[in-house]
Amino acid sequence: MKPPDPNPADVFDPLRPRLLRIAYRMLGIVAEAEDVVQEAYLRWHQTDREAVRDAEAVLVRTVTRLCLDVLKSARVRREEYVGTWLPEPIIETVEGDDLTLTLMMALERLSPLERAAFLLHDVFGMDFEQVAKALDREPAACRQLASRARAHVQEARPRFPVTEAKGHELASAFHAASRSGDMQALQALLAQDAIMYADGGGKVKAVLNPIYGREKLLRFFEGVRRVPAVGSAQLVHEGSIDGLPAYVTMEQDGQLQTTAFAIEDGRIVAIYVTRNPDKLKGIRRAVAGQAS
Repeated sequence: MKPPDPNPADVFDPLRPRLLRIAYRMLGIVAEAEDVVQEAYLRWHQTDREAVRDAEAVLVRTVTRLCLDVLKSARVRREEYVGTWLPEPIIETVEGDDLTLTLMMALERLSPLERAAFLLHDVFGMDFEQVAKALDREPAACRQLASRARAHVQEARPRFPVTEAKGHELASAFHAASRSGDMQALQALLAQDAIMYADGGGKVKAVLNPIYGREKLLRFFEGVRRVPAVGSAQLVHEGSIDGLPAYVTMEQDGQLQTTAFAIEDGRIVAIYVTRNPDKLKGIRRAVAGQAS
């Protein structure tokens, strides 16, 4: 007598965190990742589960293909996006996953298939036979896709990374100097070719274009210092965001803001500021949970 078909949720729910991580790394937006995983769950309900030998492989394939569909339309939306588009910041980090916000930005420059092949193989540990089934491509083609992606990502990896403790020390020093207007301290923290990205999404005030170079950044923060409300922002979280040293502030205008840093050889080489309220709902929940 055949065993009864298990409840779909009994199989799906233990895999949900992994599926969400795959979808988030593909899409960079938590809500879109959650929608994809929920759609995969609905399709899993309609699947002949008795014929499935490897549920995880089937579900990863489903989530990957759904993400590829979303990315096709996302390309158009991001071209129309107001200002710089940054991945949605998340506080949660996964042990062994070193795909930082900086590297996710590098992935944005890849084709959807290159991105998927790299993530499935290099980040989530699938062999190329499994990747090929997920992408409906030959293993050799998937190996080439991942190789091209790896070359781009390698360029974005820091050559002289700092320890986690040192990274958080520099982030804290940047917060203190930028809010107090200590330009000399800021100059010592920033690399000569440092760059700042800000994402307001057209919803709140934010720098529209990246600011390149230490001198321009110092002039920017000198101007910010003259705004009385800036210094009174409340620091609500210090830690890591997408694998980078970072902090969260509640600004005087009531808007949450995340500030994350790429650091190399003891200097800040990139600053990522997210102010778009649509991308900070998860941060708001996380910060509220810490406070309760």
